[in-house]
Amino acid sequence: MKSIKRTLFIALLVLLGYSANSQDIQYFRQAGFDGLNVFETKKSNDVEFKKLKIKVGGDFAIQFQGLDHSNDMNNLTAIGSNVNLPTANLNFDVQLADGVRMHLRTYLSSKHHNETWVKGGYIQIDKLNFIKEDFWKGMMDIATIRVGVDQLNYGDAHFRRSDNAMAIYNPFVGNYLMDSFTVEPFIEFVFQPKDFILVAGISNGLLNPTVDKVVTPWGQSTIVGEKDLKATFYGKLGIDKQISESLRVRFTGSFINEPGFGNGNHLYNGDRAGSRYYNLFNYNNNGNLVEGGDFAGRFNPGFNKNFSYQFNPFIKYNNFELFGIYEVSKGSKAEGNNDGKFTQFGTEVIYRFGTNNQFYLGGRFNSVKGNRDYASGANQPNTQKINRTNFGAGWFMTKNILMKFEMMNQSYNSDMGAWSPNAWTPAVLSGADVSGYVLEAVISF
Repeated sequence: MKSIKRTLFIALLVLLGYSANSQDIQYFRQAGFDGLNVFETKKSNDVEFKKLKIKVGGDFAIQFQGLDHSNDMNNLTAIGSNVNLPTANLNFDVQLADGVRMHLRTYLSSKHHNETWVKGGYIQIDKLNFIKEDFWKGMMDIATIRVGVDQLNYGDAHFRRSDNAMAIYNPFVGNYLMDSFTVEPFIEFVFQPKDFILVAGISNGLLNPTVDKVVTPWGQSTIVGEKDLKATFYGKLGIDKQISESLRVRFTGSFINEPGFGNGNHLYNGDRAGSRYYNLFNYNNNGNLVEGGDFAGRFNPGFNKNFSYQFNPFIKYNNFELFGIYEVSKGSKAEGNNDGKFTQFGTEVIYRFGTNNQFYLGGRFNSVKGNRDYASGANQPNTQKINRTNFGAGWFMTKNILMKFEMMNQSYNSDMGAWSPNAWTPAVLSGADVSGYVLEAVISF
């Protein structure tokens, strides 16, 4: 084992040495301050391809959390102020050919998995010169092709969220309540004629790809049927225009259709890193500790057959930024259930200032409201509501080092039945409330 670790360490040093003079990657979003407010990579390019180039990057994040929580049942375990387990990413970006690059991200450590594992990756093609010089040049001047196992380009929030330790684009600590982020096999086409954006993609809908089609209950070997597998389709249409030197306006609408009961439930639970707030909603059940889970604090509608759409405005005027979400998720929990529906609203305002805009102040409001059936034949529960408010400040000490401070409050409505997933689970989220502060330090390069 020691020899393997030593070999990997030496290989990493070699790659780091090789990449020291190979930082220019085409059609690439820079890590750090220079990557802020970048969505789809633009078709403009001033990097000349000469030979294969490798860029080795990393992300590191650590938090000091001072949150407290409560609920109607008064059975939550006490949490205090302390340092959370740090998270880290290892990133490889490789320029393979002119207009062809590869991205690979490995989670070195995360909240949900403390072991190292590959999150995903993709190949992005902006030129087809590997077929023939200037092959389909007119089309490829506006088109980009992405193929891999990675996050799907649904909505715009994923461009501003924290991806495990890659938290430098997020002005706050937490991601949105309904966190639409899933890692699946996909092929995606992006067209950017002038100021317009058009995205069309298809996925097999599987978080863990497999050719197995049978359904076996967890922990058993009995086959009970075949999975209802159907392809996932998603798309986006929008405009992103620099109207004047001081004003930029972007507006997009996205949809995703996951029609399979066997593979149509990953949009809001496809992030395997875990939520950004730690140890929430652990509770005492007759003397036994029950953990709220690594994803506590987020909300998953739980539909096994899902259709969602999202609208995202983004306005940048001088030093002010406004970003918003209006999102609807519809579907069924299981065969025979009535359809449910949840609506998410979010808005954030950021003001950047300082000699190089290295400081910022901001606020965000996020809410989710809706209902669903929990079991076949069950009565439709009352409306469920979650509200979260964040106030934050940040300092880019350098373009690649960010310090954030955030005050947050998150509350759930007091309906016992609305937050009980089944008859055997206490309604720990009924009337639940979380509030306090988090200090986060982020390095990305």
